[in-house]
Amino acid sequence: MEIREDYTFASESVSEGHPDKVCDRISDAVLDAFLEADPEARVACETFATTDRVVVGGEVRGPGSVLARVEDIVRDCVRDIGYEQKGFHWATLQVENYIHGQSEHIAQGVDGGDGKEEGAGDQGIMFGYAVAETPELMPAPIHYAHAILRRLAEARKSGAEPRLGPDAKSQLSLRYEKGKPVEVSSLVLSTQHLDADMTSADVRAMVEPYIAEVLPEGWLTRDTVWHVNPTGRFVIGGPDGDAGLTGRKIIVDTYGGAAPHGGGAFSGKDPTKVDRSAAYAARYLAKNVVAAGLAHRCAIQLSYAIGVARPLSIYADTYGAGTVPAAAIEKALGQVMDLTPRGIRTRLGLNRPIYQRTSAYGHFGRTPDADGGFSWERTDLVEALRAAV
Repeated sequence: MEIREDYTFASESVSEGHPDKVCDRISDAVLDAFLEADPEARVACETFATTDRVVVGGEVRGPGSVLARVEDIVRDCVRDIGYEQKGFHWATLQVENYIHGQSEHIAQGVDGGDGKEEGAGDQGIMFGYAVAETPELMPAPIHYAHAILRRLAEARKSGAEPRLGPDAKSQLSLRYEKGKPVEVSSLVLSTQHLDADMTSADVRAMVEPYIAEVLPEGWLTRDTVWHVNPTGRFVIGGPDGDAGLTGRKIIVDTYGGAAPHGGGAFSGKDPTKVDRSAAYAARYLAKNVVAAGLAHRCAIQLSYAIGVARPLSIYADTYGAGTVPAAAIEKALGQVMDLTPRGIRTRLGLNRPIYQRTSAYGHFGRTPDADGGFSWERTDLVEALRAAV
């Protein structure tokens, strides 16, 4: 297999004010509210947003008191993101709530008890990935595309840049030499601005210092091609400019296209749903494989069947450059971690209200929080993996 070392690769990110991310945030906020009230709650929440309207639906099993709070949850999310514009304002938008009870046919396959092991909440394949390109063991293009938008959001919310709006997208094309990123060959940024008279040049002058601040020194060169608000004015943003839906940014949420994706979205799903929890477990395993020095980069695939506890398969790919055989890694993974849905939730502490913070700027490559957020970013399996192979 050819291992390319000189190439250009691009990834994109979107801000917390992007219409789809607004919906991811709301769905995860509803999930957090249920898990805070009942750590064993079952939630599958979907959100749709458009001009002056947010529609929330899905199925749940948990305290009915949370359902009464959905409208307040929606407004709190939209206010925190920063939407106070004509066409989408947290105080005046209409909220419709169509959440209902969980199907008993789904529940019967997932629930344990009476000697039956708790099963996976759905069938599917999940991937995790890690690569030694950044300290966080993430692909550099998606990592820094997130970092740009996160920094601009900080500047907007602090009041340092009040002319910035919540809606934004970034895209980085990075040039690699000998397998390492060395230069931004092109940068695309489209950001909402509240001053209608601003030109693309004005926006670039405002954002360029923040972009330079978060990128590694030397990556921006005289040859870097910039496209800042290339269509011109971007004043109408968010769900008023384009409708949003939960779960439409799965590549932004994961590895920016640098690794396979199983196809399932994350936001709004409680951790019995392996679309989410097993994808977190796969990232946890892949990151620990790379951190242990067993590979420079590693992809892990897990597969499940609804109602069945144990994964149907475990696959590891070290792209021909592992220090031990991939088969040895696969065997070790099943030894160092219980990969049943209950085992994953217990190991990573997933039955907690930790999901709203994942809804923007990526689910991976983040710093583990003291309260258990981003627990799948820990590297506490390194010694166990080294011993197992």
